[in-house]
Amino acid sequence: MPFIRTYLIISSIYTLMKEKFPGVYLIDRKLATHNKTPGYRVYGEKTVKKKGKEYRMWDPHRSKVAAALAKGMKTFPISPGSSVLYLGASSGTTASHIADIAETVYCVEFSKRMMRELLPVCDRKQNMIPILADARHPWEYSNTIANADVLIQDVAQPDQAGILLNNYDTFKFKHALLSIKARSINSAKDPKKVFKAEKKKLTQKFEILEQLSLEPYEEDHMLLNLKAK
Repeated sequence: MPFIRTYLIISSIYTLMKEKFPGVYLIDRKLATHNKTPGYRVYGEKTVKKKGKEYRMWDPHRSKVAAALAKGMKTFPISPGSSVLYLGASSGTTASHIADIAETVYCVEFSKRMMRELLPVCDRKQNMIPILADARHPWEYSNTIANADVLIQDVAQPDQAGILLNNYDTFKFKHALLSIKARSINSAKDPKKVFKAEKKKLTQKFEILEQLSLEPYEEDHMLLNLKAK
């Protein structure tokens, strides 16, 4: 019994931790971000303290960006200093982790109900800017956004590639992470054919650096890691 107690103490002290990308960490092989608002949790996520800092565990079952990272994304376009335009920010689950990394996150959300949940998160994480607007109409919020280096898009609309392209024409971001929801585009069509058609729309203006299926975290979803040409 004394041996078991000693082992537990040692294992809790020597938690394995490394930085996967700038601002993105692996703690015991699980994703995490450094919490810029210590003591505050957004969606009941676990927190870990390490060397005087608090880290929020980033659940790939609750975040498509985290799912892509868990599936082995090789390049991550967001780093400290980035300005991010997030289309479909919802209640702020993923956006709050992005805000732990980036300098500013512009959170565009169309649903008033989701915006009511997002606003308290933005109050606590003040580098998150809430914008109630339709992602299909970037001119509605273009005056609010000073600049955007990276776009993240997670919207359940039929023209997902078109929405990204319209926003690119307005903001000229350098990189994008696009979550394609095949069933929102065409529920009767083979998801592989849907993904192929959406990718074809993007290739004139973007290089596809990576394409990652999000299964088993999300069914019939793919995340594209894009770089503007």
